[in-house]
Order: sequence, then structure tokens, then C-alpha cells
Amino acid sequence: MNRILIVDDLHPAFKEQAIAMGYQVDDEPQITRQQTLDKIKDYTGIAVRTKFRIDAEIFAAAPNLKFVARAGAGLDNIDDKIAFERNIELINAPEGNCDAVGEHATGLLLSLMNNFRRADIEIRNGVWDREGNRGYELKGKKVGIIGYGFMGQSFAKKLAGFEVDVMAYDKYKTGFSDAFAREVSMEEIVKHSDVLSLHIPLTAETRQMVDDEYFYHFKKPIFFINTARGEIVNTPAVLNAIKSGKILGAGLDVLQTEKFPALGEQAWYNELKNNDKVILTPHVGGWTFDSYRKISEVLAEKLSGLSF
Repeated sequence: MNRILIVDDLHPAFKEQAIAMGYQVDDEPQITRQQTLDKIKDYTGIAVRTKFRIDAEIFAAAPNLKFVARAGAGLDNIDDKIAFERNIELINAPEGNCDAVGEHATGLLLSLMNNFRRADIEIRNGVWDREGNRGYELKGKKVGIIGYGFMGQSFAKKLAGFEVDVMAYDKYKTGFSDAFAREVSMEEIVKHSDVLSLHIPLTAETRQMVDDEYFYHFKKPIFFINTARGEIVNTPAVLNAIKSGKILGAGLDVLQTEKFPALGEQAWYNELKNNDKVILTPHVGGWTFDSYRKISEVLAEKLSGLSF
């Protein structure tokens, strides 16, 4: 019998539907990496979210592995090169959390443009400053989206009612203009954007792509949103761009270093946390109560399409 080891916290929908397909499923969300290494040889598939990287060591210990199911959008915590060489199927579920990411990016943008965080803190501390908290309207602004996959498309759709001009650039796609965004060059993004939002995967090419030079080319001050991957963006470059006026506000759901204590040990952390033009959330853009279920449902549907 084909066996699946679930090593992370997945909604029960995946396990239930996999069992209905005839799989034996061991649901062990508390399992450690070492325990996984000790027993993965007996499994056809492994399902993971973010607990650990599925790397050469894991693959070497799994001679019978036929697929990896990633309960999330990206595949950057899986060594896809080894998977390809061994003909191991990789399935993920960007369809399951794209709405969550689109809504989260919209929320960050509106909060930044209207100073929600700063205004809330000031009022709680006895400060009533209307002039200092005047905001900007989205209507009429030009929003630049980098990457027009599931996440970029979702963000564009959420913006549809705001009467904005949504421009999208995707290095690996052409002819994708639709009712929600128009395809443009990178030159148009940097020349016209009032808002910049990232929706690209982490790869060797995109790692630290957004740096001081990247922001230098933008012609207008921008609101900057990152709900993609933290390692794409150099955080000191964001802080530098805020100081120079290139960035009016930054909404960061992801950071190049995440979780404590590692985050608190970064040289730039204190400046980041004390900057009232930055809103931070703990990599939860795609992790809602709703997406928790939808991701597992999407994974199960894709699992049903696999053949070995």
C-alpha cells in the first residue's frame, strides 16, 4: 500500500481524502527531522508545510519516495533539482491561499496609506493629531505588481474596486493582460508606480534582488509591499529608501531573517521595529483559517491526479 507521512500541521481534509483514495496516512505533526529520517524509507509520499527543508539528506533516506506535497504556495524549501533527477512529483497549493495573500497585501497597503498603525498608537497615548495622520487615496494611483501568478492575480482582483491602474510585470510570462491588470515592461513599472507589490518565488535569481540599486531606479516615491519571500528583499535597502524618501511606507509580511531569537539579533532589527513607516506581520499573509482548509483540499485534488 502507498503510504504518506504528514510531518506538519495540515488540515484533516488532506488526510481524509488521501485515505479515501486508498493511501495509508500517518499524521505526525509533532515528528522531528531526525525521526523523519529514521522512518521515511517506508513511505511513498511526504507532506510538509514549513517545518524543515526537504533536502538531499531527506531524499537520500527515502528510496521509495514518489511525491512531496507542500502545503503552501512556494517550493523553495524543497530541493527541486534532486526531485527532478529522481522523477519525484512535487505538488503545492498556491490556489489555496492566493485569496488570503491578496487580501493581506491590500490590508497592508490601506494601513500604510492611511497611517492606521501610527494613529492608533498615538490615540492610545493621548495624542490627537489629524494633520499628521492625513492619508492618501488609492483611486487614480498606479500599482506595480512584480510576478503575475496566482498571488499577483489575486492582489490585482482585490484592487479592482479601487479605480487604480494596475500594471504587472512577469519575466517568465507574456500576453497575460486581463480585466484586472495590464502587462507592462519593468521600465514602465519603475517609471510610473505609486505602489510596488512583490509576488514572485524565491530562487537563486530573485534572492536579494531588491536592493539599494533596485529602489534607486524608481522615479516616484512608492508604497512598498512584500508578501512573497523575505530573502528577495535586502532589509537595510528598504530602510535606506525610507530615509531617502523613495519609500513612503513599507508593509512587510516576510523578512530576510524570520523568527526569534534570530530576527532580534540582526543589526537592522531595532531600526526596523522603531520605524513608524513600516508595518510588520509574521509571515501570515497566506495563513488564514480559511486557507488552512483550502490548501489541504487543493493538495488532495492534485494528489488524485498523480499516477505512479
